[in-house]
Amino acid sequence: MAKDPQAPRPIYLSEYKPADYVIDTVDLYFDLHETATRVKARLGVRKRAGVLGPQPLVLHGEDLKLLSIAIDGVPLDKSGYQINGEQLTIHRVPDVFTLTVENEINPQANTSLNGLYISSGNFCTQCEAEGFRRITYMYDRPDIMAKYTTTIVADKNKFPVLLSNGNLVDKGDVESDPDKHWAKWEDPFPKPTYLFALVAGNLERIEDTFTTRSGREVALHIYVQSHNIDKCDHAMRSLKKAMKWDEEVYGREYDLDIYMIVAVDDFNMGAMENKGLNVFNSKYVLAKPETATDHDYDGIEGVIGHEYFHNWSGNRVTCRDWFQLSLKEGFTVFRDQEFSADMTSRGVKRISDVNILRTNQFREDASPMAHPVRPDSYVEINNFYTVTVYNKGAEVVRVLHHLLGPEKFRKGTDLYFDRHDGQAVTCDDFVKAMEDANQADLTQFRRWYSQAGTPELHVSRHYDAAHKTYTLTIRQTCPPTPGQEKKEPFLIPLAVGLLDESGKDMPMQLRNEAAAVQGTRVLEIRQVEESYTFIHVNSEPAPSLLRGFSAPVKVNLDLKDQERYFLMANDSDDFNRWDAGQQLAVKIIKQLVEDFQQHRPLYVPEPFIDAYRSILEDVKLDRSLAAQAISLPAESYIAEFVSPIDPVAIHKVCRFIRETLATHLKDLLRQVYDDNRIAGAYSFEQEHVKKRALKNTCLGYLMETGDASIHEMCYAQFRQGNNMTDVMAALVSLANNNCPQREDALAAFYAKWKNELLVVDKWLAIQATSRLPGTLERVKELTSHESFTLKNPNKIRALIGSFGHGNPAQFHDLSGEGYKFFTGRILEIDKLNPQIAARLATVYTLWKKYDEPRQQLMKQQLDGIIAEPGLSKDVYEIASKSLG
Repeated sequence: MAKDPQAPRPIYLSEYKPADYVIDTVDLYFDLHETATRVKARLGVRKRAGVLGPQPLVLHGEDLKLLSIAIDGVPLDKSGYQINGEQLTIHRVPDVFTLTVENEINPQANTSLNGLYISSGNFCTQCEAEGFRRITYMYDRPDIMAKYTTTIVADKNKFPVLLSNGNLVDKGDVESDPDKHWAKWEDPFPKPTYLFALVAGNLERIEDTFTTRSGREVALHIYVQSHNIDKCDHAMRSLKKAMKWDEEVYGREYDLDIYMIVAVDDFNMGAMENKGLNVFNSKYVLAKPETATDHDYDGIEGVIGHEYFHNWSGNRVTCRDWFQLSLKEGFTVFRDQEFSADMTSRGVKRISDVNILRTNQFREDASPMAHPVRPDSYVEINNFYTVTVYNKGAEVVRVLHHLLGPEKFRKGTDLYFDRHDGQAVTCDDFVKAMEDANQADLTQFRRWYSQAGTPELHVSRHYDAAHKTYTLTIRQTCPPTPGQEKKEPFLIPLAVGLLDESGKDMPMQLRNEAAAVQGTRVLEIRQVEESYTFIHVNSEPAPSLLRGFSAPVKVNLDLKDQERYFLMANDSDDFNRWDAGQQLAVKIIKQLVEDFQQHRPLYVPEPFIDAYRSILEDVKLDRSLAAQAISLPAESYIAEFVSPIDPVAIHKVCRFIRETLATHLKDLLRQVYDDNRIAGAYSFEQEHVKKRALKNTCLGYLMETGDASIHEMCYAQFRQGNNMTDVMAALVSLANNNCPQREDALAAFYAKWKNELLVVDKWLAIQATSRLPGTLERVKELTSHESFTLKNPNKIRALIGSFGHGNPAQFHDLSGEGYKFFTGRILEIDKLNPQIAARLATVYTLWKKYDEPRQQLMKQQLDGIIAEPGLSKDVYEIASKSLG
């Protein structure tokens, strides 16, 4: 592809330099109006120490109507400043001064949902990463940390609630206008622009308190629209759990008098950790049994925890520049994963987290969008809120946790928080604190931040019966990624176990060691190739490698099928027990895809069916683990092992396996389904959650039999279920089967829940991911449905995103109609919300891995996207990198 002279210029980490000026204080005054909000900003500015000579002050601003500028109260005429694109340049300024800027903005017209905008009639903000520049002129970069005071003026009837960061210090009526009132908020802690927040609206709240371990009482407020006030209790309980957990596990105490959460319907992300005033996508706050599933309850608890934990890992200590995004996000995802593991089932939580990584992040590492956890460059920073930065970033922190151990890791985090409180720092600063706290050398570990790609471990083994030794030889590689052809060896903690013939963990003793280690031990892989020889091994063991998924790597070990079945039945590590079954399934599916393509008969091996039977019969097995263990790998994960990718063949093979398992295990599946029914009211207690998980997994299989009586049983669960978990499970199965009850169920569901926005999102997603013919036409029809709008990100994700990213067989139909529809929506949304459009466009990044006809069809779409006049830099970056 020829270089586009109009292409936006990338920003490089190597070009970072501190700003010439420091802003110590920010005093903001907002006179709110839907189409003409006036903003007055008074900035306390000083030249940074070491900056020589007079320098212009260059501030960021976007879509602002400038009204006036003054320095130390003296107005500037137009000769004193210049506006060029998104920059305001003031040519001559003193070394220390007060800058006053007045401007006007139109929140009603702000469909990007960055900056100040209106959602359901309420004002709210989203400033991460670069949204503050849509509010007023400012250094909009994370290394400028200032103390903020915010005064908000608004119509008291329309907007009775006025909120901002910090503590409320004063409020009252506007003397000159009795229809208006004001509130003044003061945040005593310095923060960057991306953590600023403002909310004004007609909201109600629930209240609670939390007493910190030092005895301070903190007020807790959750604000929602009045009709949602009965859906906040779980979020409040989750918040209090997170506050207690962070004190116990990390020694971190909350630091303000009040902690506020506001739920809004229109939000690009999941939630935002603004200091003291978190703004949440309503999806991650609102829950009651009738409207939210167990998965929703889990998600709310995790996201509430994540945003609260940011108070220290992100707010009190923030990132110097956006290349360091994983400093706060990777670390905080690790913290929220551990919190959720402690609140639920640790093994199942680990499986869930790894599923996200292997299904999404491994694909990103294999695509033209591959980038290190700390990227080297970007065109649009919003494109780098990725599974690499977040989820792989969390795995990198977990690697550090494995290498140091829990006590030393905590020692390192204590030093990190104490050393850098109130600072904007880097990933290297985080690692340095870990080194200094423990006198450790983590030089090689740092490669996890700078090198892209998924490392692979190639393992061979040898058992010497005569000398009773067992040797593992491990060679590490990492495929080339854009801009990084060759990789240096990573430091990889490989958690291993050895199982004897009875399925018990063997003691493990390496040569030159004085004593054996029982259970799991961690090998530190440092070189390109290393060997480890265990002694006193009385019989050839079954190796259990990468226990707990101790590092974000792939393991290539030629295990025999019977060894995987053995691990599936006996491994003491929940993750590896599950993964043994997953790898067996992948091997079987890969072979069956080839058979399908060659028009050979399909056959599911009897031992595989027997393994699933054993899981269902094991009454001692954690029910949620059993539900995971009898679930086939995601089709998108399987695609990694099929070259070229044939999504239709993969889907048909997976369906064949499910039908075969259901036919052979029908009576047992029905028995387990009946055994896990729950009488009485819904409860989110873990035993009930686990029972529902296994019961509804069995229902999904039973619906594959085509038995009319099962269809009626499923429809009865849909009609009679007293909680959304059971109702949704039944509706998903009905929507995926061409049975008489299907359309009645979909119609009844919408009729009942049409006024519940989040529930309607589920209804849209179910139809978008249906495997039945005609799904694309249904999706097209739904884009004109009364419940759908292109201005709401949740709606877009539910319908359009679910079709493109969650229904590969239908989306990749060889007609190419799915691609044409999807590209049309990308370009339409790009004019309203480039950030969401760019997320949709990532569906094309792996186009070169598909068969030739699909490659050509997808390339045509990417070429068309690039050629679109007025294309945003968000979408341009995704499309141009995908094309290479």
